[in-house]
Amino acid sequence: MDSPHGASVTAENFGLKGPRGWAFRGLGIDAGPGSLVAIEGPSGSGRTCLLLALTGRMRPTEGQAKVGGLRLPRKMAAVRRIAALGPVPGVSELDPAFTVAEHLRERALLQRRFDGSLRALLRPRAERIATAQGRIDAALDAAGLDPETLPKAGRTSVRDLERLEALRLSIALALIGGPRLLAVDDTDLKLSDAERAEAWDLLRSVADSGTTVLAVCSQAPEGAITLRTDRTRDANGTDDDAATDTTTRPTTGDTTTEEGTADAFAETGRA
Repeated sequence: MDSPHGASVTAENFGLKGPRGWAFRGLGIDAGPGSLVAIEGPSGSGRTCLLLALTGRMRPTEGQAKVGGLRLPRKMAAVRRIAALGPVPGVSELDPAFTVAEHLRERALLQRRFDGSLRALLRPRAERIATAQGRIDAALDAAGLDPETLPKAGRTSVRDLERLEALRLSIALALIGGPRLLAVDDTDLKLSDAERAEAWDLLRSVADSGTTVLAVCSQAPEGAITLRTDRTRDANGTDDDAATDTTTRPTTGDTTTEEGTADAFAETGRA
C-alpha cells in the first residue's frame, strides 16, 4: 500500500542485459514506502545500472517492477517524475566550478520552471522567491547541511567541499523537488568509518520522513533492506554460494565486468 509521499518498490525476476552480458539479473524486492534500501556489491557488479533502472533511467531487459504503483518499463517517464537522483557519476554530478549557492539557486529555478503549475509561475516575483527559498531551506535542513558553516559560506566552491559535505549538498539538491524516491550512488565511497555512519544516519532520517531511499554501497548498514549485486554463476550456469539478506527476497543473479556495465548504459540509454 503506497503512502501519499513515499513510493513502494517491488520487483520480480528483474534484469538488465548489455551487449557483453548481464548487468544484473533475477532481482526480487518488496520494499514499502519510506524504506531504506541498500544496493550492496563491489564496483562493476551492476549496482548503478540497478539504481538507474529502478528510477526509470535505464530500460530493463526482463522481469517486472513497480515504483509507487507505476510499472516498469511501461511507465519509465512517470517514475522519473517521482524519483530524484542524488550523486550518480556521469549522470547527476556536481559541477566543481559552481558554488554551493549557485547549485541551490539553479536547482530551485529548474524546479519552478519545469515542475511548477502555470498558476505558480504567474505569482508575484517576491512570492516566487520566498517559495523557492523555503524549498531550499527545507532541503538543506533535511540533508543536514548549513552553508554558513562552510569556509566561504554559500560562496564555497564544490571543489572545496569535503566528501561528506558534497554528499549532503547532492542530497539537498535532490530533495528540493520533494521526491517520493531518492536514489544515491556510491554512498560510502571515500568516507571514514565515522563519516560513513553519518551518511547512513542522514539517509535513515530521509527515509523516516517518508521518502523511500535507494543507496548504492560497498557495505550495507544494519536495518536496511539489502540487495546484493555480487552473485556469480559457475561454468555450468548455476549460482555460486551467495549471501542473501534476511530482510529482503532473493537478490540479483549474474554479475558482469565494468565493461559490461558500461555497455548496458550504452545499450539501454539513461532517459
